[in-house]
Parts: sequence; structure tokens; C-alpha cells
Amino acid sequence: MSVRRNYEPKEKFVERMRELLSGNEDVERYFEVAKSVPLKSIRVNTLKIGVDELKSKLLGKGWEVRQPFSEYPEIIIVDGIEPGEIGKAREHLLGYYYVQEITSMMPVIALGLRKDERFLDLCASPGSKTTQAAMLMENTGSIIANDVSLGRISILSANLQRCGVMNSVVTRHPGSELVLKLSKLGMGFDKILVDAPCSGEGNIRCSPRTYLEWSEKLLKSMGRKQKKIVSEVVGLLAENGEMVYSTCTHAPEENEEVVQYLIDEFGLEIVPVKLPLKVRPGLLYWRGKKFSKEMKNAVRIYHHDNDMEGFFLCKLKKS
Repeated sequence: MSVRRNYEPKEKFVERMRELLSGNEDVERYFEVAKSVPLKSIRVNTLKIGVDELKSKLLGKGWEVRQPFSEYPEIIIVDGIEPGEIGKAREHLLGYYYVQEITSMMPVIALGLRKDERFLDLCASPGSKTTQAAMLMENTGSIIANDVSLGRISILSANLQRCGVMNSVVTRHPGSELVLKLSKLGMGFDKILVDAPCSGEGNIRCSPRTYLEWSEKLLKSMGRKQKKIVSEVVGLLAENGEMVYSTCTHAPEENEEVVQYLIDEFGLEIVPVKLPLKVRPGLLYWRGKKFSKEMKNAVRIYHHDNDMEGFFLCKLKKS
């Protein structure tokens, strides 16, 4: 692992990680890996090209490529390239692959999307998960890809077009407004992804400035915002529909507390998921708060367990 200049974590952040992790060695490893440069990974866009064909093209360019998961051959780690080369390559511009962190691919894998389903990606920009969903659905069914920012919508639309996505409609609405409009149309969804805006604790390797912006006040503020977002969208789940709630943070205020809110207020049930990574279970307790025993089926991903970015996800079902 190559090392670069980093900002120092605040004392309260270190204290929280000591509570979340299991012992001094685990904590030391976490902060050691936090100073390293992340892996470069891509996802082959099988809407446009086969995995073997793209792999052959990349090897022909002199790239070092490896596929870490036999069950997901479209996931590729790239080594031995110059900075910026991965985004400038002709194959990227043609939409043959999407530059995407591997843990960012896990929510869509957890959803288990199939052909002809109805899928809502509530916080869709820049489109990594929307394009992944369209690929798994083989451009069938229907996708509504929503975001609230006009600038982010432009990026989302450009990525959908580049990747050849044909089964999506892009919308720009706050969650409550979108839900109201879709409810009036009688629309329900088989699968919903809420990849919520968060404090970004899991991204400190690629964005060390997160250390500077971090505060416990921010975590609580984001937790309130996330509860509002998920409460607005639950009504769009079809009977037996499934939703994945995910963040790129470790904070229980933004993770388990939000999931517990969905359980208590809407009666959703947690569904176990199987992912090709080393994962840790969701917390059952945090600073005096007790969570459902089923929270063990939520997924915590730490960067030092997989040499990838940190993440949290939980799959829930409306029964």
C-alpha cells in the first residue's frame, strides 16, 4: 500500500472507533490503512460489452487486471496505471466500464434485482448504482432515478446515456414531493435503494478532509435527515417489496438508529444478505440504545478488513 499525506482524526472520532472496533490491534490497523491509497476498481458494463472482451482490451493496453470474486466477474481491480488514466481511457468514454469503488457495488448486489422489476433509486446521482441496476435487469423493467440537485441530475443523465441505459426515467424531486406524485399515479416498487447522504466516515482514504469536517453534531443532524428521507419513501414499497438502506459511514446514529426507526415506525423486517466481502454484523447496542436482535443481519464494512472503502447496508422487507 502506498502512503500519502493525511489529516489527523479528532480525539472524539478516535474514541468512537475504539468503541466500534474490537481491541487496540483492530483500531491501530484501521488508522494505519486509513493513510493508504485506495485500490482502483471498475465494473464492466455488460449492457455494452462482455467481461472477457473488455478484459482482453485492457490487458492489451498493458493494464494489470484481476477479478477478485468468481461469482461477480464484472468486478475488476486495476493496477499498474498512471493517475487519471482509468477515467481517460477510450473504453471508459464509450461506457464499457464504470469506475466504481467495490463496496459501492454491494447495495445493488444485496437487492438482488431481476429482469422486469420496478426499481426506485432515490438518491441516484452520479449513477453508479443506477447503471449497475440496469445492467442486472438487462435493460428490462423500469427504473426511476431521482436526485434533488440540477447539477447532479446532469451528471446522472450523462452517465446513463454513456452506459446505454434504456429502462430509466430521471426525476428531480425532494423525497416527499416524488412520493406524492408517484402515489397519485398508483405506483409501487419491487425494490428501492436509499443510498443516503451521510457524514462520509467510510471515505476517509479517498477524502481525508472528512476528518476536518467531522463532528458528533454532524452525525446527529444527518441521522435526522436520513430518517425523514426513509419515512417518505416507505409508502412506495409494493407488498413484499424490498429496500436497501445504505451509507458510507460508520456512525450508528446514521445506520442502526435509522434502521431501528424503520422497524419501529413501519414494521419493516430485516433480511439477511450474502456478500463477497468480509463483513461485520450490525450493532445490537450503542451508548445506551438497544437495537433489534435482527440488527445482526445488517452489514458493516471496514476498510482494513478488505482494503476497500467503509460502508454500511441493511436490507429490509415490507411483509
